[in-house]
Amino acid sequence: MHDANRPVNTPWLVAGGVSFTSRLIVGIEQYADPRLVADVLAAGGCDVFITTYDPTGDRASLLLSDLDEAMDLTRYGWIGTTSFAYSAGEAVDTAKKLRAAFGIEVIKLDVRTPDNLPDGEPTVAAAKTLIGDGFSVLPFIRPDAGLAKRLVDLGAVALRVMASPVASARGVLDPDAVRAVIETVDVPVVAEGGLGTPEQVSEALALGADAVLVNTAIATARDSPATAAAMRRAVDAALLTEPAGT
Repeated sequence: MHDANRPVNTPWLVAGGVSFTSRLIVGIEQYADPRLVADVLAAGGCDVFITTYDPTGDRASLLLSDLDEAMDLTRYGWIGTTSFAYSAGEAVDTAKKLRAAFGIEVIKLDVRTPDNLPDGEPTVAAAKTLIGDGFSVLPFIRPDAGLAKRLVDLGAVALRVMASPVASARGVLDPDAVRAVIETVDVPVVAEGGLGTPEQVSEALALGADAVLVNTAIATARDSPATAAAMRRAVDAALLTEPAGT
């Protein structure tokens, strides 16, 4: 059961030594300017810094040394992401490299299909291996209550549920399915994917999601920090609203 009165300043998840307090998580994979990353995270009130390793090595990425000059990285809880993985093996390899390089124990687990949708069975396989290795895992799945239960039974500390395809800006396509996941599991649920406006963020939280993750809508905005601030205001307002259907 998820708490209808979700206080703004209380951690909604503590895992792997990282406390998640902000209900807005912001991806930083699409930025080329470290100063802009710093401004976006500050404007969004974020307390988590997400880093990754690209197994293909063909994507440009910000250097941590440049980010460290632009912001105080010690203020953030560090988590890793496997968002460039297209197989369970790539996801596991990425997580192990992040642990070896940075001591990261919390993994935002993504295994994608070629069309960039969450791939259920490889996600389960990767989650089983990583949880067995002591990682705290937050898998990304389509809104499938059965799959959600399997992952929680394996030991996932939270779930990230696709609202709509990544970068689609279509909002929550199937509210009933997202709500079914939330009502099925007893771990925090993050709504993610296709949340393109503050109104869509509010809708996801009104369904009972514990937090939202927004990336493309902020990264591609003309004023990314202002958009992050607008998303933050939408989150704060939604926390005062009782989840729909209660």
